[in-house]
Amino acid sequence: MTTQEKWAPLEQSSQDREKIWSKNRTFAGDVWYRFRHKPTAIAGFIIIVLLLLFAFAGPLFSPYSYSDQDLSIVNVPPLMKVYRLPDGSHAFISPALTLVGADSGGSLTGTLPTVRDEADKRMTIFDANGTEVALYYGGAKYVVADEATGNIYPSSYLWNRDHVLGTDALGRDILTRLMYGTRVSLLVAFVAVLVNLAIGIVYGGISGYLGGTVDAVMMRVVEIISTIPLTLYVILIMQIFGQQLKSIIIALGCVYWVSMAQVVRGQVLSLKQQEFVLAARTIGSSTGTILSRHLIPNAMGPILVTATMLIPSAIFMEAFLGYMGIGLKPPLASLGTMCNDANANLRTSPHELLIPAAVICLIMFAFNFVGDGLRDALDPKLKK
Repeated sequence: MTTQEKWAPLEQSSQDREKIWSKNRTFAGDVWYRFRHKPTAIAGFIIIVLLLLFAFAGPLFSPYSYSDQDLSIVNVPPLMKVYRLPDGSHAFISPALTLVGADSGGSLTGTLPTVRDEADKRMTIFDANGTEVALYYGGAKYVVADEATGNIYPSSYLWNRDHVLGTDALGRDILTRLMYGTRVSLLVAFVAVLVNLAIGIVYGGISGYLGGTVDAVMMRVVEIISTIPLTLYVILIMQIFGQQLKSIIIALGCVYWVSMAQVVRGQVLSLKQQEFVLAARTIGSSTGTILSRHLIPNAMGPILVTATMLIPSAIFMEAFLGYMGIGLKPPLASLGTMCNDANANLRTSPHELLIPAAVICLIMFAFNFVGDGLRDALDPKLKK
């Protein structure tokens, strides 16, 4: 092929034009295009949607309430090791050394009546529909056996059909409490972040735009607040307002705006010398107009990313308060209070702690993935 043939123009066709032409996208469309092409961000977004449905729509389909107690079925796990009794029913050994009856499908029938306790033989006799069965608790492994012969009844595993995730120390359904706990945690996080957005945007915007002495004084206030651990602020505010949902929202809203204000101030400082701001000043626009119509909209990328990252931080703080016993008062449920309630039965019922802890981790990972995806999608330097 000669040099002239190499530089010969290609034939014009619709197929060739499709290779070099693409549809123009708006800024929002471009952000969504880059966001949905990040697998971790989409996974995080789907998890958040599922958690919202689980928290707000799930309790509508649950036959239990977060406060319903049944002391006859305390600390029953999701997967039960049961012993087959002579009458064909099954029995599960609870951590309280009682026998909880169950049918072959996994439905619980309540605690078996106690006949007598023979402490010298390290066993307790229960009545299973007219047949006396013995719970031996003297050995390393507790078993259910025939009192007369000592033969151990055959054992197997059954899924708890009535309480999918088991019950806690008061016989409350863990799945239902997990729904309400997730709802409280998400509600606290979203409301606290909205309050932080409002305070942080106004405070940081005014400080960055006015500058000078006003900026110096306002930033010194932020630095003073930042020198004291935020956890201490939250605990003090919780002690003042009491242990209720409103108090947690007020505590987080009064403290977490500091980082948002710093982000907004930095963005406003970098934007206020741009030509479009000078043009707005020239035509006589007020400070409020310039901030609300020009500076803040152009800084929404970093603001949204910061807000997304604040949500898991607020959820962790709420869970920490509940775990320390200064969160919501019983019987209200939150992920932190569920972890706190599980401490007393950690050795015998570890699932009561692992389940809410896993949900906390899942929420934090989901929001971090979404925040990471938004950061990349809103960064024009990463545009391909």
